[in-house]
Amino acid sequence: MTVSTDGLSAQQIAQAVTDGKLSALDATEAALARIAKHDSVLNSFTDVTAERARAKARAVDVAIAAGEKVGPLAGVPFAVKNLFDVKGLATRAGSKINRDLAPSTRDATLIERMEAQGAVLVGALNMGEYAYDFTGENVHDGPSRNPHDPTRMTGGSSGGSGSAVGGGLVPIALGSDTNGSIRVPSSFCGAFGLKPTYGRLSRARSFPFVASLDHLGPLARSVSDLALAYDAMQGPDADDAACTTRPVEPVTPLLAQGIDGLRVAVAGGYFQKNVFPEAVEAVARVARALNATQTVEIPEAARARAAAYVITTTEGASLHLDRLRKRPNDFDPAVRDRLIAGAMVPAPLVDRAQKFRRWYRAKVLELFKSVDVIIAPATPCIAPKLGQVNFVLDGVELPVRANIGIHTQPISFIGLPVVAVPVPLVPMPIGVQIIAAPWREDIALRVAHALERAGVATAPIPRGL
Repeated sequence: MTVSTDGLSAQQIAQAVTDGKLSALDATEAALARIAKHDSVLNSFTDVTAERARAKARAVDVAIAAGEKVGPLAGVPFAVKNLFDVKGLATRAGSKINRDLAPSTRDATLIERMEAQGAVLVGALNMGEYAYDFTGENVHDGPSRNPHDPTRMTGGSSGGSGSAVGGGLVPIALGSDTNGSIRVPSSFCGAFGLKPTYGRLSRARSFPFVASLDHLGPLARSVSDLALAYDAMQGPDADDAACTTRPVEPVTPLLAQGIDGLRVAVAGGYFQKNVFPEAVEAVARVARALNATQTVEIPEAARARAAAYVITTTEGASLHLDRLRKRPNDFDPAVRDRLIAGAMVPAPLVDRAQKFRRWYRAKVLELFKSVDVIIAPATPCIAPKLGQVNFVLDGVELPVRANIGIHTQPISFIGLPVVAVPVPLVPMPIGVQIIAAPWREDIALRVAHALERAGVATAPIPRGL
């Protein structure tokens, strides 16, 4: 008989497993049962690794029975965006073409590190094709669906990760964020998400999109769970040339420090435009809770977004050029056409974008001499309806797909750490970005934890299941 772990956090599951009050196998079976019950609606999983998960869970239970230390994620079910290599599966990266790849012979580094701390992988998750997506709609696997209203988008490209966590199928999922692909699904699906500093977490054995912008990170239903996953995955990795050699810097022990003395500011100008009323309300609630009265201007944010587009489309096109030549009809047409356009961008524009990037990074880092945290909208609106093509921002009708990440792109462009916190508005949650200086994930997570304790940010119970 399956034991219910519905509503339990990763921390609670691990404690119960470690204390012998719950077996890792029972926790795993409960997650598999939730997936079987709800994923026909959510379409968040593309692969369920049930037998692997059961074998890992049994190994955790045997280790605990033998008195061995298993780790702070003992028995915790988790799932990963299907651009992570999972041993035995072809790494599809949301595409049709990659299904022809040979099965992976080794897990991605971050999966290995999660399982080394006792976590149990239960499957791979739906995503936008080749991560070039903000909607969560996939023409090959169907759209992932929002757990609070299945007629709405999850956001992308880590749509299955947002749906699985927001829907309570797993307490932790891993995703990737190039221009906002962790923060957007976190916002739409009501989850906490961490985009760490560029280079902080290894990307080894994951399918790339834009090497100079790609980040991997966790989504979770609580800040403590986000921190546990982040701590488990830290550390240098020679298999990713961009991964930092900084030592592990645990953040879990720091959450309880609170936020006294931290200088918090609201992003002004660009970040207060192109927003629906719900985004304005969410930022206002967070600002009030943090007593944030100062406003700072992030210089040339609109130009940063434009430069991010140039770098994204050209690096992405370079990566996929052979596939575009050999199998153009096997791409999602919307992805294919943007990649082809990227292949035709003149080199001087790319050079200018990279030079601007260096200038912009230096200017933004100057801001962190006078503030510790900057808050900004994660998305301009709550989740749009599936299939919605356009919306109106500041009186102008714009395409949804291209503009969902209007507030996330200028931040990931220079690799700053960000925690997206869900503000539980009615009828749908929406996220706010907590932005910190490089390598200060601890500060962003402390602020998120304070907002969670105050009840301002919380992962709401899914209303669509």
